[in-house]
Amino acid sequence: MRFALSDEQVQAAASLRGLLARDFPATALRARWDGAPDDGALWSSLCEMGLPSMLVPEAHGGLGGDELDLVSLLEECGRAAVPGPIVETCWVAPRSLSAARLGALAAGSLRVACGDGEAPLVADAGEADVLLLCRGDEAFALDRARVELSARQPSVDGARALFEVRWDPRDGEAICSADELRARMASGLAAVLLGLSRRMLDMTSEYVQVRRQFGVPVGSFQAVKHPLATALVRLSVARPVLLRAAYSLARRDPARARHASMAKALAAESALLSARVALQAHGAIGYSFEHDLHLFMKRAWALSAAFGGPLEHRAKIAAHLFDPPPTENP
Repeated sequence: MRFALSDEQVQAAASLRGLLARDFPATALRARWDGAPDDGALWSSLCEMGLPSMLVPEAHGGLGGDELDLVSLLEECGRAAVPGPIVETCWVAPRSLSAARLGALAAGSLRVACGDGEAPLVADAGEADVLLLCRGDEAFALDRARVELSARQPSVDGARALFEVRWDPRDGEAICSADELRARMASGLAAVLLGLSRRMLDMTSEYVQVRRQFGVPVGSFQAVKHPLATALVRLSVARPVLLRAAYSLARRDPARARHASMAKALAAESALLSARVALQAHGAIGYSFEHDLHLFMKRAWALSAAFGGPLEHRAKIAAHLFDPPPTENP
């Protein structure tokens, strides 16, 4: 089994990284924190790159790719801390929505938000056309007009809009099991978290090379180098687990929920460790909202807990090990 990405997949990720560096620098992320409206330009660029159409079958106007084609692109979105329902629209919706909606999804004219059902708030529900929500053992798709949203609620991540959602399952369409939806969200968020980890470590590596004490860069001190190396190792361990989860989802492996939980647990732990190490290496400036690290750390904190934190997913892994899934593909 090959876990490495193809040359085309690597090149696509590099192209997206360049696009986001140009069109969505940290100043644009900070502007979202300050309440700047979304003018749609970034979403249009992502549509041109093919993100919402990547998993949509060619028969419905999509590119007909699979999760391994998209996973590194989600990492790049995480690296830039792109706001909005990217995972929900590009990673979850193509495998969850009915065929009648896939054409609009591939065209970029339909955006999707997801809620766990156990959690009281849904991220980015205000800009979604369709909401995928869990109730009991089932997940439902509802048009935005069929739900009632509260005013925007405060969030630790100022660029992540949260809303309370009131809805009735009778107004929606049952689309899949709640566990399937949660597994897809967990794996997609894992990709974003690894991108955030990489961004925070890159920022810190650059900083400790220019920050000097006693006439030398602070990055030359073992007390700085060793924690950074530990965080990088944690990231390096988590990434192949994420690729395994993407492969499992693409092949509908019976163990895909377990693999998604493994990816989310390790990615969340990587992001939390990277944030802690980055904060320490930056010193007091890392606590300041005026420093860009602040923005990426808070996104990592928020997404680490979304759709299950590390402890919850480790408990799911343990349950799967004692009660393994069937060996045949459904």
